[in-house]
Amino acid sequence: MDELVIAYEAAIRMSFFLGVFALMAFWEVLSPRRRPVLSKMLRWGNNLGLVIFNSILLRLIFPAAAVGVAALASEQGWGLLNYYPLPLWLSLAISLLVMDFVIYLQHILMHAVPILWRLHRVHHADLDYDVTTGARFHPIEIILSMLIKFVTIVALGPTIVAVVIFEIVLNAMAMFNHANVRLPLRMDHVLRQLIVTPDMHRVHHSVDYDEANSNFGFNLAFWDRWFGTYRDQPRAGHEQMIIGIQNYRTPGEVTWIHGILWLPFRGTVGNYAINRSRSFKEE
Repeated sequence: MDELVIAYEAAIRMSFFLGVFALMAFWEVLSPRRRPVLSKMLRWGNNLGLVIFNSILLRLIFPAAAVGVAALASEQGWGLLNYYPLPLWLSLAISLLVMDFVIYLQHILMHAVPILWRLHRVHHADLDYDVTTGARFHPIEIILSMLIKFVTIVALGPTIVAVVIFEIVLNAMAMFNHANVRLPLRMDHVLRQLIVTPDMHRVHHSVDYDEANSNFGFNLAFWDRWFGTYRDQPRAGHEQMIIGIQNYRTPGEVTWIHGILWLPFRGTVGNYAINRSRSFKEE
């Protein structure tokens, strides 16, 4: 089973990525939540170009990826779940919960540490909010995220299957909760008790700092509720709220790929998003 998963891991993940992406893109056409600010062709061309670049870079730097690390951890007996064997279903459930919690903590860290916020603001500087925003990250942040994932796998010891399932779920949920789609309000209310919905996560992409410092979850919604980072709705409403970062509003610096790649190196490092104790502005 493990050998089969390893052999077809890339194809499995790509199939799910393309399927979910196509579904979300079609849904955005049928029932958009907001009117776009910029040309979709312009944004999608640059955002997807960045995704392709990041994917190639990761494969060059980490050919085995997270699945390879999980296989090595299993062979060497590394990690709590390899040291204390559990029933498969329980091991899978614990693995998915712990790895999702690590993503939640990592996301907060990206906002809390000034130099990491420099990288993460590439994700937040998108002037619109749709399915391509979910995969728009600076290459350095992508590499750091992979290293954090490696450490988590070595410490926890999840199965290869658990790692593949988590990767698929994480990518699919990132596309879903960043999609510019309209859910019935009652359905949204029910779903966000368990998972992060587009309306819930859109608040996190507000230009208002207190709103941007909320709703850090990517998949499971209860982390934000339990740790006090949950915000129900944006003050201005979903149609009127402004997406992005104040003072980074020019398409040339936040939409074209050369501006995206250079964005972490612009301005000063002193001000960062999660500082709620005083007012400030990005420079």
